[in-house]
Amino acid sequence: MTVDMTLRIPDELAPSIRAGAEAAGMSLNAYVVRAARRQATLDAARQLAALGLGDDLAGEGDTLR
Repeated sequence: MTVDMTLRIPDELAPSIRAGAEAAGMSLNAYVVRAARRQATLDAARQLAALGLGDDLAGEGDTLR
């Protein structure tokens, strides 16, 4: 499933996001989706760690590619 949405990026942040996407050889959309996926993974790992169910997962999402 794909959801169309509008994302408002502050003017001062847009150039670094565009540059990051270009440096990674990715479209802007793919770059932002990857960042959102990484954050969701980090959030899930932290929730598991807080419950004592995934102590060795906490912090792993920031190394995903």
